[in-house]
Amino acid sequence: MSSQLVCKVSDLEAGETLKVELDNKDGKEIEVAVVRDEEGEYHAISDICSHGAVSLSDGEVEGCLIECWLHGSQFDLKTGQPLQLPATRPVPVYTVSIEGDDVFVDVDAQKSFN
Repeated sequence: MSSQLVCKVSDLEAGETLKVELDNKDGKEIEVAVVRDEEGEYHAISDICSHGAVSLSDGEVEGCLIECWLHGSQFDLKTGQPLQLPATRPVPVYTVSIEGDDVFVDVDAQKSFN
């Protein structure tokens, strides 16, 4: 698959999240948290916390990170890296593109950071 429309730019205010379910090229459903950080930049990360397996889109956005509501793990929205225990494993980060007022996410274009 390629980029999929997830929302309009105007659908999210700074600091807000949106949970979406997208299909990857293999037909597997991927739960994604679309996040507009406090600077207004859009991000897409796995919606599933790598520690507690709960929805990250229900968490708090602070600057360029999201905090899991269950145990307080924090993840960098750009890299998916955990910044606060108890999480020790990163979450996948996906490519976001903006075309006009449309926000697209490509779950097959997972970003990798070494």
